[in-house]
Amino acid sequence: MIPPRQLWRMLHIQRVLLKHGLDELVYAAHLFRPVARLRRIPGFGIRKASRDLPLGVRIREALVELGPIFVKFGQALSTRRDLLPREIAVELAKLQDRVPPFPAAETHRQLAAAYRQPLESLFARFDDEPLAAASIAQVHTAALPDGREAIVKVLRPGVREQIRRDVDVLHSLAALAERYWGEVRRLRPREVVREFDTTLMDELDLMREAANASQLRRNFENSPLLYVPEVYWDWCRPGVLVMERIHGINIGQTAELHAAGIDMRRLAANGVEIFFTQVFRHNFFHADMHPGNIFVNPDEPAQPQYIAVDFGIVASLNPRDQQYLAENFLAFFNRDYQRVARLHVESGWVAPGTRVEEVESAFRTVCEPIFNRPLKDISFGQFLVRLFTVARRFDMEVQPQLILLQKTLLNIEGLGRELYPDLDLWETAQPILEEWMRERVSGRAIVDRLREQLPEVGETIQEFPQVIHAILQRAAEGRLQVEVKHPGIEVLRAELHADRQQRWTTGAGGATFVGGVLWLGLDVSPVAPGWLLLVLGAGLLAFGRLGRPA
Repeated sequence: MIPPRQLWRMLHIQRVLLKHGLDELVYAAHLFRPVARLRRIPGFGIRKASRDLPLGVRIREALVELGPIFVKFGQALSTRRDLLPREIAVELAKLQDRVPPFPAAETHRQLAAAYRQPLESLFARFDDEPLAAASIAQVHTAALPDGREAIVKVLRPGVREQIRRDVDVLHSLAALAERYWGEVRRLRPREVVREFDTTLMDELDLMREAANASQLRRNFENSPLLYVPEVYWDWCRPGVLVMERIHGINIGQTAELHAAGIDMRRLAANGVEIFFTQVFRHNFFHADMHPGNIFVNPDEPAQPQYIAVDFGIVASLNPRDQQYLAENFLAFFNRDYQRVARLHVESGWVAPGTRVEEVESAFRTVCEPIFNRPLKDISFGQFLVRLFTVARRFDMEVQPQLILLQKTLLNIEGLGRELYPDLDLWETAQPILEEWMRERVSGRAIVDRLREQLPEVGETIQEFPQVIHAILQRAAEGRLQVEVKHPGIEVLRAELHADRQQRWTTGAGGATFVGGVLWLGLDVSPVAPGWLLLVLGAGLLAFGRLGRPA
């Protein structure tokens, strides 16, 4: 049962969509299709002006009115201009840093609450006009007392409550979907929403974002590929982030990039290299790479350097997922479908008992038509869509821990193709992955891993004599027990226990019944105990027979 507050929010979402003339979206949501009838009620339905605006504008305005989660959804969509009509993608791109700002007075109130001292004592200059406004926070420019230029990022008022409200709605919808729609269960919607929930809550902690920025800055220190601004820790608070102000060309301003003489092919390829370096070398990647968060340093046009901002969403992979992902990518690059199939079966990503040969054949069927085209014409987005058809056939479960990675890769590819339409993502990524895999099995890597594990191994070796002594002492005293675990052992143990109980009950019942017969047969007085033994024995026999395993 959906709580009334969440149900009201769902109805409000439908109302906003109708108000902006997006009937088709309401009718696509089968659960709330009847709500569309409310458009006939005066004041509830569509404003006449909405129909006069372009579709992209209506979608953008509806997402802004619905709040931060919907704005972030629009931001993600805006990076895939190859999958959306261009006029819609252009409008959604405005959500990246041009969401309506909140008043300067509110900014001052939040800063005063965070620092508990006047702004004049904290900044030599603070600019009330925001530099950028996004779904969760807005950014102001300022100068520190020592003259360093900085940006001050402040959370939107009430944003935590808005996000909590909408995420609770998503949790309820995910639970309903799993309960009533069998097809969606393999997509694991509740786990996906849980992962999304964690990501959003982390993004609201600006101290965490500052720590993310510091880690990324260390990872790319002195790198010609990516520059990460410095965090000014003394001015940071959970609701306020202060960092070095950077200057560059926003990556969405392609005309300015061309005017600056930027090598667009090199720029696009660098973006792919940065992504795969973060995922496989550093295992720490920026997972919100929409154009509003990326700038370009134009000082070296032939070797353009990226500048990243907004580090609220980062992610890592566990070593097992990282290894499987790299091996899957390389197997696809080499069209080794048997290896791809085996990896999916071994990792448990497909239903138990699935035959490798069937998965191999399915992957070959959907992938060969793609790979027979030039690599530059292969869209990773379209490739994922093909893979989903295989996933549906084999009940392949969604891996929630990989969703941020897939989202970021789609963003990077969409951005790269916007910069350089002939971008060959596969050709750029393959050598990076191959080199990483070679390094993983190199002698130096093995030695490094052993060196990392040496302290734990040393402690184990030190404890080894005591462990052996304890084992031998228990064996000498006859107290040594060996426990064997197997997936079916508990079932077998339960069956043996039930069988022992059944045999004991039957035996006791038989003996009791025979005792009653003898008591009555020998005409022992009084006769009542004989009848009692007879009834009790019959009951035990019946109970034992009912408990007999089938």
